[in-house]
Amino acid sequence: MRKISVLLLFLLVSVTSLAQLPDVRIKNEVFDVLYSQSLEQPLIIKYRSTNRPTNVNRGHMDFYTEKGIKTSDGEDYKANIYDKGHGAPAATFSDNEVNLKQTFSYLNSIMQDQYLNRGEWRMLEEQERKWDDVEPLTVLIKSFFDTPAKKVATGAAVPSHIQKHIYFEKQKKWKCFVFLNERPKFHWYELEMICEEADHKF
Repeated sequence: MRKISVLLLFLLVSVTSLAQLPDVRIKNEVFDVLYSQSLEQPLIIKYRSTNRPTNVNRGHMDFYTEKGIKTSDGEDYKANIYDKGHGAPAATFSDNEVNLKQTFSYLNSIMQDQYLNRGEWRMLEEQERKWDDVEPLTVLIKSFFDTPAKKVATGAAVPSHIQKHIYFEKQKKWKCFVFLNERPKFHWYELEMICEEADHKF
């Protein structure tokens, strides 16, 4: 009986510790991220989109975990409808292999409905690269979760919706978009929302 009690206490402490994992903020040469280790998802990703040349391609590059940080991993994306959706886009940072590889960190991976990731989300990324031919952009991505958060069987949380806030640096204005994390029913340009100044703080 004593052994069982000790085991149950150990399991309770382990679960409590897991639930209390702190959010971490990491900044590298490509993006700045506030990451929830409890949800195993990025809460906010910030990057700067400029007119970079395309010098390398992704080839067979895949996402990788970060030492000492509890992120999602490959198991979370198996046998379900979710893609490893880039926050900071790979194509935007294909000027060199170091930058491109950093976009494949799981810190930069959002659990996205496959139709959203390959559809309207991708098309807005393509539009960003047209816009950044004219002027630099600062981009904020925010992920939102239900309470309690929906999770896949392996533990990673699934955002309910995702916002993208794009700042046009020369014009000094924002464009903001909101995507439900499901198969899109509207085009990206139909999903523009009113930008609130408080939403841009990070």
